[in-house]
Order: sequence, then structure tokens, then C-alpha cells
Amino acid sequence: MQHLWIKDIKENAKIEGNYLVKNKSIGQTRQGNSFLTLTLGDKTGTIEARVWDRVEEISTHCKEGNIVTIAGQANTYRNQIQIQIHELKQNKSPVDPTIFQESTPKDITHMLSDLKKLANHIQNRHLKTLIDAFMADHRFVTQFKKAPAAKNFHHSYLGGLLEHTLSVSQMAVLVSEHYPDLDCDLLLSGAILHDIGKIEELTFEPTIDYSNKGRLLGHIVLGVMMVEEKLKPLKDFPPELALRLKHLILSHHGEFDFGSPKRPKFLEAFALHLIDDMDAKINGLSRLLKDDRQEGSWTVFNKLFQRYFFKGDSSAQTNNKGKDIDSKPQGQGHLFHGEL
Repeated sequence: MQHLWIKDIKENAKIEGNYLVKNKSIGQTRQGNSFLTLTLGDKTGTIEARVWDRVEEISTHCKEGNIVTIAGQANTYRNQIQIQIHELKQNKSPVDPTIFQESTPKDITHMLSDLKKLANHIQNRHLKTLIDAFMADHRFVTQFKKAPAAKNFHHSYLGGLLEHTLSVSQMAVLVSEHYPDLDCDLLLSGAILHDIGKIEELTFEPTIDYSNKGRLLGHIVLGVMMVEEKLKPLKDFPPELALRLKHLILSHHGEFDFGSPKRPKFLEAFALHLIDDMDAKINGLSRLLKDDRQEGSWTVFNKLFQRYFFKGDSSAQTNNKGKDIDSKPQGQGHLFHGEL
């Protein structure tokens, strides 16, 4: 049976096929009846599904991370497409894992090559030797190429860590050119290494989740530990330089509330935090806007950012179809397809 991608599910569609259970919870109606809420996924997105009958029985057949076979129908609830499941069982036949795991749209080989080219521009021989030690570690590179950068919000797909790291590193070079007071070698090295702990923090088969190390230590501490391990054979590595590099990793989330053990305390640390934060938010928000199924100009309310996001005036976009896209922009209104 041909797989019906989640992005293609429309109202009233009959649903039969295999989907990944990403989240599961049991609730109660006002009448005291149990119902099951599932977040189902494939590589094109996620969708909410509900089970109203035989809840206890069906619940035993699905756990988070399981691939389940469902039969149901897509309905609209509060302007969102939702699947009402009539039948569900745990899938026991072989499946293609690439159906359920989203991957970076960019070429892994090219991205790794571009990152290595950036690293080759590092002039400080100590930092260059350290970065080379990571790039020569086959196990590290294999995991680094496959790993996601997060479980949920940004770059949360296979290859996402490499994509995010390359983007942050490219911006680090540009920012260093714009602000000559920044030490480009130090900032670039921090950009390359800032999230390496995520290869230990996250597991990603068949779905992205936290490892025991990830929950107990977190990628920031794990990243510093990985750097310390690579520094051991480098006996002449300057202690002050090692201290600064570790601080870059420890402070790149910027604030205690965001998981940083330390806040940035020198220029390169501030720069890395701001670059990392921007890249994560632009990626995450772009995907949020792209995946939103709400009709109209605004997304559903986003709990993480505590706001709605403007998608643009759909009528203006429709009216602009067929017009010369190279015509000169007319100020801010052109960018937002109307007044704010």
C-alpha cells in the first residue's frame, strides 16, 4: 500500500497505513470517559490523532517510538486536521525507516566538505590541531553527520547537527570580518565544537529522543568532556586557550534559564551565543510557518514563544500570482504583503 504522507492528509480522507508514534497521552472527557491522544509522524511532519473507543485496549498496542498501523478518517477540529482512529495495532512487518525520519534537505557530503574547508582557515596551530583531531576521528564524524541538532524545535532531523554547525560556523567567519576585535580562530573553533555533545545527548533510531547521558549531563557538559579527552595528548596546548574554548561551549546558550552553566564573559562567547540563537530560531520558526495547517494569515498559538506568528496575507499572495517577481519592492509592505 502506498504511504499517505502526513503533509498530504486532507479533511475527510480515509487513512490506512503505518505511522510513528511521537507522543502519547490519555485524557478524560467531561463525562469521565477516557480518550487517547497521539502525535503521529513521518518525515513530512506530524498530526494529532484521537482514539475514543476501546482506549485501554488500544493504548497497550502503542508506545512512544513505536510504528503503528492505523485505520481512521481525517476530520477538522478547531481549524486543524486531526485523525479519528478506528483501528490501531503495532506494526510487526519490516518497514523502510526513511519514511519516518526527516532528513536535512542539504547534501551531507558537501556540508562536511565545506566545514572542513572553513576549519582549514584556522591560523592558530593549537586550535587547528584540536579541530583536526575531531575531523580525523571516524566514529565522531560518522555520528556527527547523522545526528539531529535537537529533539523538537530546530534542525530536529537527521543531518541537522551538521547543517546547524556549518551555518553557525559560516556566520562566525562573517561576524569576525565585520568586527575585527573578535578572534576569528577562537570564535570559529567554538562554532565548530559548540554542539558536539549532541551526538551523545540524543538517540535517533527510530525516533529522536534523549539518551541517559543526555538526560543526566546534557550536551553542553558532554561537549566539554569530549574536548578535554581530545586535549589530553596535546601536551603543549595553552591552558588559557583551553579555558576560553571550554567557556565558549559552556556559555553558548546565553542564560542560566536556557541551560547554560555559565553566561558569556568575553566577546567571542557573546558572539557565539547570539549567532547560535539566531540560527536555531530562524530554522525553527521557518519550519513552524511552513508546517502550520491553520487557515488564514496567522499560525495557531505557539506555546514556546507565547504568541501567534504572521504567515502573510494569503489573498495578497494569490492576487500577486503571475506578476513580475523582479519588480522593485515597495518598502516594508511588500515584505509582509500588506500593512502591519
